[in-house]
Amino acid sequence: MTDGFGRRDFLKGAVAGGVAATSPNVAEAQAQPVPAAASAAASATPGYAFLNLDEAAFVEALVDHMVPADDLTPSGTDIGIDVYIDRALAGAWGKGDRLYMQGPWKPGVPSQGYQLPLTPAQLYRAGIAATNAHCRRTYGKTFDRLNEQQREEVLVGLSTAKLTFDDGLPVRVFWTTLYQTVMEGMFSDPIYGGNRNKAGWKLIGFPGAIAVHREHIEQFKDKKFPADAPLGIADMS
Repeated sequence: MTDGFGRRDFLKGAVAGGVAATSPNVAEAQAQPVPAAASAAASATPGYAFLNLDEAAFVEALVDHMVPADDLTPSGTDIGIDVYIDRALAGAWGKGDRLYMQGPWKPGVPSQGYQLPLTPAQLYRAGIAATNAHCRRTYGKTFDRLNEQQREEVLVGLSTAKLTFDDGLPVRVFWTTLYQTVMEGMFSDPIYGGNRNKAGWKLIGFPGAIAVHREHIEQFKDKKFPADAPLGIADMS
């Protein structure tokens, strides 16, 4: 990414926490459940449980742009961030299992949290389609076919909400969800599909799933804690 929206700012954002957002009403049609046949056809991409071909291309381009391969880490797809996102969308979180989905659907304030008649998976699907529609109008091609500078322009437009969607989908809420899932895929336990080889943990010096550090207090007092081999959930079983 460019200096104005660089990796170190990206990582600082992860430490600072998520972005709160308000949202307007969305067209009633978007709130309707996806028919089983359509859902099965949409998730027919080899290796993915939810993403279709167009969505997979978008997500892979997104995570490789936000987490490019360099001397710090491998690329986003090499780390498995796309796999994490796909599994999250296909699972209980994506289906909105813990969300209240009965309405009424009115604009809320940041403290009220998510206020849309869409499950996270429906929001992701609609947001990708709307972003690709914007890219076709602006650049004549979809997001995954844009060059690095064009992708940067689109992501800055999403993150600042200067870009708008014709169907009324709230840009800021979509961006917040994108950002959240990329960060989770970068730093969550590898058992969930992302953070492959613990690359994200090694980047920030996180020791992993160690419950108790009592024995390390004296051993590493005033010393750097070794993070070359952080422990994941699978290592503890």
